[in-house]
Amino acid sequence: MADLSNAFKLSNCGQALLAKLGSDVVSFLGTTVYQSSNETYFSKQNSDLQPHCILSPRSAQEVSDILTTALPIFKPPHASDRFEYCPIAIRSGGHFFPTGSSNIENGITIDLRHLNSINVHEDQQIVSIGPGATWGDVYAKLDPLHLSVAGARAAQVGVGGISVGGGISFFSTQHGWTCDSLIRAEVVLSDGRILVADEENHPELLIALRGGGGNLGIVTRLDFRMFKQGLVWGGHVFQSVETIEGQIKALSAMSTETFHEGQARGYDENAAIIMSFGFAAGRGAVVVNNMVYADSDSLEKDGEKVKPPGTFQPFLELPQIFDTLRVAPLHDISIELGSYSPSGKRQLRLVTTHDTLETMLNAVYQRWNTSLDSIRNVPGIVWAVSLEPLPAALYKQATKNSLGLEETNNSLMITLLSATWDNPADDVKVERTAKTLFAAIEEDSHRLGAHHPFIYLNYAAPWQDPIASYGSESIERIRRVSREVDPQGAFFRMMPSRFKIPE
Repeated sequence: MADLSNAFKLSNCGQALLAKLGSDVVSFLGTTVYQSSNETYFSKQNSDLQPHCILSPRSAQEVSDILTTALPIFKPPHASDRFEYCPIAIRSGGHFFPTGSSNIENGITIDLRHLNSINVHEDQQIVSIGPGATWGDVYAKLDPLHLSVAGARAAQVGVGGISVGGGISFFSTQHGWTCDSLIRAEVVLSDGRILVADEENHPELLIALRGGGGNLGIVTRLDFRMFKQGLVWGGHVFQSVETIEGQIKALSAMSTETFHEGQARGYDENAAIIMSFGFAAGRGAVVVNNMVYADSDSLEKDGEKVKPPGTFQPFLELPQIFDTLRVAPLHDISIELGSYSPSGKRQLRLVTTHDTLETMLNAVYQRWNTSLDSIRNVPGIVWAVSLEPLPAALYKQATKNSLGLEETNNSLMITLLSATWDNPADDVKVERTAKTLFAAIEEDSHRLGAHHPFIYLNYAAPWQDPIASYGSESIERIRRVSREVDPQGAFFRMMPSRFKIPE
């Protein structure tokens, strides 16, 4: 009976939204707008979902109208009660992979892609960006101005989602997480109010947004601090797995850093690297290093040949299969990195954090190599584990966020599994192998004294609990702000597949 009642309310909700906002904003199954939205998710699992309706607001006011129209239909009779269940999903770029996170079965999907403006302020210190813009769009606009933001590294990633989940960039050592560059946010609350949160107005909300995910409201504009940036040196280097000993030694040496008496030691602030151990069906295994060096002025040129920065020499001295290294605009580099993660495949991500010990990195490789026997026959499988350094300087930015790492004084390493495959029949096998692999990696990290509890939200698997890893102070702040801006828990209750604030 409850399900029938809720379905009836959902139908009424769709009709009320159509009456309020019109067919330009509200689309239903069978329409072109509905289909074009549903077909463009990064994850095939999300594209397969069929929401009751898809809403495409063009302003913060229309987002407010959506919430003030939809939520009263599901509002509890008493102020102390929780909302009834009505699944809502918020889409920024559609790149966030957990099923039901940016699209929802038989619910309401709010697609923010029309909120995609990119406005550089006159003083060229701040850029205002809509959550539906992609970072490729942002870099295409800022590159000709010799400006940039510490945004995502892949072009197709949406601005909104990554920014409230942390955000690792090519410039993180110098400028922190993406959320650290967020100095102002326009947010629509569950009661329809539109707030602007910055250091003077609602500062606790701004801090909670920096890492708190989609628990507090719908962000409709983000203002970021910019910095001067010209061309960068970078690209990919493909090398045989036979070079693994030298690879791990070089990565551990490059990544090891401490923060002592206010100064970072041991890490080149202009250097960024992602080392991946990758296996692709029909092509075998390879080591792929994505390298970027941000200080293009320091590059020496010998005719047309650019000498690589010394930081990367230990990697480049190892035998190569081929590389794409060059000096190029950031937009070009981000398109290349994004091309290795095409949309429309079945997707899984899983993450853990540990220190940069050479023995720990070698353990990760050995566990990945062993796991190949379980998945090598899965049609279309790409099975990659990436090692991404988090230098200690990343945690010591002046901007306060909710990630809970400010007391960490040593560099860390994020280990990410990225798996793509073709057939839904293989979902269980892939997920089971992923869980087994990461249980083994975490067993090794505990055994070696290398484990760190931090779970990076933007990479987390659906069964992980990233916000719970932030520590008690950050959790309590996010919880307190949530009670203030959403006292009846509408966002907590009505977005079932988003990572939640621990209760």
